[in-house]
Amino acid sequence: MKNSITIIILALIVSGAFITSCSLSNKKAENAQEKVETTMDKAVEFNQERNDSIEQYKKEAQVKVNNFKKSIAELKAKIATEKREDKAIYQKKLNALETKNNEMKESLNNLKDEGQEKWTAFRSEFNHDLDEMGKAFKDLTVNNVN
Repeated sequence: MKNSITIIILALIVSGAFITSCSLSNKKAENAQEKVETTMDKAVEFNQERNDSIEQYKKEAQVKVNNFKKSIAELKAKIATEKREDKAIYQKKLNALETKNNEMKESLNNLKDEGQEKWTAFRSEFNHDLDEMGKAFKDLTVNNVN
C-alpha cells in the first residue's frame, strides 16, 4: 500500500511538472511569436518608409532633370540666333549637357529598390551629378553673353 501511494504521488509530481513545463513552453512560444510579429511589423514599416522616401526623391529629382532639359532648350535657342565665332563651342557643351541629362533621367527611371546600401549610394552619386550639372550650367551661362 505504501508502495502504491508513493507511485501515485510520484506520478502526480511528474505529471504536474510536465504540465507546468508545457505551459511555460507555450508562454515562451507565444512571447517569441509576438517578438517575431513586432520585428516583422517594424521591417515592413521601415521598407514602406524607404519606398516613400525613394518615390519622393524620384519626384524631386525628376523636376530638376526636367528643369535642366528646359534650360538646355532655351540656351540652344538663344545660341542659334547669335552670330558668334564660339557658337560651335557652346553648342558642343550644350550637347554634352543634354546627353548627361538624358543619362540621369534614364538612371532615375530605371531606379529599383535593391536595398538600403544601394539606395544610399545611388542617391549620393545622383546628388553629385545634379550638383555638377548645376555648376556646368552656371559656367556656361557666365561665359555666355546675355
